[in-house]
Parts: sequence; C-alpha cells; structure tokens
Amino acid sequence: MNINKRFLSGVLLSILFALGAFHCARGAEADEDAAVKAALSWLALVDQSKYPESWNQAASFFKSSVKKGQWESQIKAARAPMGKLITRSVKTKKYATSLPGAPDGEYVVIQFDTKFANKDAAIETITPKKDKDGEWRVSGYFIR
Repeated sequence: MNINKRFLSGVLLSILFALGAFHCARGAEADEDAAVKAALSWLALVDQSKYPESWNQAASFFKSSVKKGQWESQIKAARAPMGKLITRSVKTKKYATSLPGAPDGEYVVIQFDTKFANKDAAIETITPKKDKDGEWRVSGYFIR
C-alpha cells in the first residue's frame, strides 16, 4: 500500500508539473500575442511616416536610449528608400527576460517578413518590452 501511495504521489506531482509548464507556456504565448499587437500598432505609425508619434509611443527604455530628433532622422534614412509597405507577416516571435545590451525585463523579439515597394524581401526585427505600467511598447527596431 505504501508503494502505491508513493507511485500515485509521483504521478500526481508529474501531472501538476506538466500543467504548470503548460500554464507558463500559455502565459508566454499570451505575452507574445500582446507584444505582436503592440508592435503592429507601432509599425503602423512608422509606415505612415509618423515618426515623432512612434517615438512618443515607444518604451521608456527606447526613449532614454535615443532622442526624438535622432530617431526621426535615423528612421527616415532607413525607411524612405524602402518605399511603401506592401506586405508584412510574422516570421518568428520569442519571449525573453534577458537580452544583450538591455536591462532585464520582459521582451518579445519579433521578426517580420516584409515586402516594400522598393525592396522585395526585408526582415524587420522589433522588440517590444513590457513597460513599468504593464503595457507592451517597442524598445528596439532594426531592418535589413
């Protein structure tokens, strides 16, 4: 009888562990989805050349790293040659709590396959960060 109790306890612990891992995975997935939504909203501003507004909507880490005027000139230089957005789709998304050169926090690194009028195949990497108020905001943007 004692062996059966230990076996059942082990099975129960295994099930609870699996459910906990499933819950954590679902939590990360929900964060990834919220971050993608925030990224697309922010990218819509950039696509419309609303660069000052995109800076205003960025994460506090982003704003402390680049001044508004610097951001406007950098993003104009990067995006203007690309032309109008044609298509954009999520290629990858990955939740992380630590990134090189950034403070620890909650991040989602998202890569988009993007097509512009003057560039058929671009990859946009955008990194939303969960800000202090719990909202996902863009903390980094790179295009190649």
